[in-house]
Amino acid sequence: MLGSGLSNQTGASVAALAFPVIGPVGVVAVRQWVAAAVLVAAGRPRPWRFTGAQWRPVLGLALVFAGMNLSLYAAIERIGLGLAVTLEFLGPLTVALAGARRRVDLVAALAAAGAVAVLTRPTPTTDYPGIGLALLAAVCWACYILLNRTVGARLPGLEGSAAAAALSGALYLPAGVWVLAHHRPTLGALGCALAAGVLSSAVPFLADLLALRRVPAQFFGVFMSVNPVFAALVGLAVLGQRLDAGSWLAIAVIVAANTVAASTAVRVRAAR
Repeated sequence: MLGSGLSNQTGASVAALAFPVIGPVGVVAVRQWVAAAVLVAAGRPRPWRFTGAQWRPVLGLALVFAGMNLSLYAAIERIGLGLAVTLEFLGPLTVALAGARRRVDLVAALAAAGAVAVLTRPTPTTDYPGIGLALLAAVCWACYILLNRTVGARLPGLEGSAAAAALSGALYLPAGVWVLAHHRPTLGALGCALAAGVLSSAVPFLADLLALRRVPAQFFGVFMSVNPVFAALVGLAVLGQRLDAGSWLAIAVIVAANTVAASTAVRVRAAR
């Protein structure tokens, strides 16, 4: 899961380099097509054998793939990688808090809420649409965790994720073709989009599916705590996006809140 997080954020930073040429929609379309090709080749899905109970979470996962990536990349373009991913991280934090019922969870939730208030504090340059897009990505990420676990339980191997990725890629065909036809990509921009497809889609999808078959959804959230930190560091190293001291402190609080809440949830489940 640590490797998955680093790969994901590195891919997002590389994708941002292509935004000026083909925009978030073009990058997400290429990313989804790459992910679909890789996962279909690896999973070899047989959708004609899927039952209704298997199709439902696959369709949900396909929609989540499409919405999560587009909303996050649009947010990154507006508010930067570190802030966008930190706000998106509220999704797994919510999953972790939903699985626990102790006083420490209330403290963690209040701490996270305070940290979000610091990150989104009104300033003359606050980009509220960008914040809203990042929060939409958070909702999608929470759904991704739960749906991916369900898909892994109902379908063998990688068939479910591969089918979902193929459907998501198909959804982006019209918009992706239109964007690439009207904004001719440079070789560099196309290379960045392709790299994002491998680093931010194919690698994390495979790693997450395998991990979610071995650990509870709440415990998965502990490992995902590295993502906001990785995003801020990679955003600084690759994109030159600097965060102030207050933002770094808020990121640390959100990561700590998630770790405490998810760890508590795991202990509660073990006690039962």
